[in-house]
Amino acid sequence: MRKCLSCSVVMMLMMWGCTKPLPSLEGIDQALWKKDKNACAGKRWAMVTQIERQKDKLLALSEDDIVAVLGKPDQNELYKRNQKFFYYFVQPAPACQQDTVGAKRLAIRFNAMGLAKEVAVEN
Repeated sequence: MRKCLSCSVVMMLMMWGCTKPLPSLEGIDQALWKKDKNACAGKRWAMVTQIERQKDKLLALSEDDIVAVLGKPDQNELYKRNQKFFYYFVQPAPACQQDTVGAKRLAIRFNAMGLAKEVAVEN
């Protein structure tokens, strides 16, 4: 029993040691991004070009890592074959009580393993 417990502790330490640090996005105020839910305050629009330039830093991150970097998504969608999409509005969303139709949003597509596969701005 004691041997199994020590093996479990060693395995947990090995897995913890293999995690990579979260990326830092230059030119992005992450606190401001997270606070501007649905882009109602219009603060995300100024940062979206920096995210597009650095989207390679977001690729292959897990869903939890993306939430740690960008906050909870404004919308998410489960698609066929266990693909998932996170959406972050970069222009005021329809939920902002404004006359916005077709607001642009940052879309992050995750593969079936839960890793970011694609990052793009879409209408």
